[in-house]
Amino acid sequence: MAQIPFFKMVASGNDFIVIDNRTGLVKDPIRFAREACAAHTGVGADGVLLLEASKKAVFKMRILNSDGSEAEACGNGYRCIALYAKKVLKLPPRFQFEATASLIQAEVLSHGVRVQLAPPSELHLDQELEVNGRRLHYAFINTGVPHVVIFVEGLSKIDVAGLGRAIREHRDFKPRGTNVNFVEVKSKQEIHVRTYERGVENETLACGTGSSGSAIVSALKGYAQAPVRVKTSGGEILSIGFTLKGRTVSGVTLEGPAQFVYEGKLLNGKG
Repeated sequence: MAQIPFFKMVASGNDFIVIDNRTGLVKDPIRFAREACAAHTGVGADGVLLLEASKKAVFKMRILNSDGSEAEACGNGYRCIALYAKKVLKLPPRFQFEATASLIQAEVLSHGVRVQLAPPSELHLDQELEVNGRRLHYAFINTGVPHVVIFVEGLSKIDVAGLGRAIREHRDFKPRGTNVNFVEVKSKQEIHVRTYERGVENETLACGTGSSGSAIVSALKGYAQAPVRVKTSGGEILSIGFTLKGRTVSGVTLEGPAQFVYEGKLLNGKG
């Protein structure tokens, strides 16, 4: 019977199945992610993080969403894989690893993990679209993956699953779709964010790239100043650092807690 060792990890409510795949244990990542992430018949997770060999850095990280699609970037996944590399692979506290979107600088701290993200692209402020007969104002930013940012009041009352899905599937964002973030500004230092994640196809408890994009857009619109504290649906606080020069954004960092949940072996994994 095939056995695939794994760790279950979580960062700010985003949960992942983490596997050292340098020897090719997982043969079919798409099928594996769909089966392993299933809540009742698998481990249950938002996605799978595969640690693989790299010619550019100490390792490469691949991210498979729960529907089997491959994500270009995942801020909370970066923090989990960094902690895994420090604790399991015994890497030093600071190192660099390869991701699909870019090379990621990581630092494991005593109180959490900090990663440096690629500078955002495709920035469009003050956009409009019609959804379910309503005109919505939004901003668009790519922080490794595409994100729509919508500012709201009464965040707890927003139908994130329904409205998020409608925006994610809107013709303006085809064919790749988009993640959707609903943001409530609490002060110049803090925002609250709820995110509908493409690939998971539902609201998740947190999204690192979405939190980063929401913080950057908040600052560009004058609502906040870096570093920005971001409270996610999971209740944890992320710290987003960056530098603005006009509309040019650099030095984007994502800092917050990450932890191991448990270690196990998938006994019926077909890989």
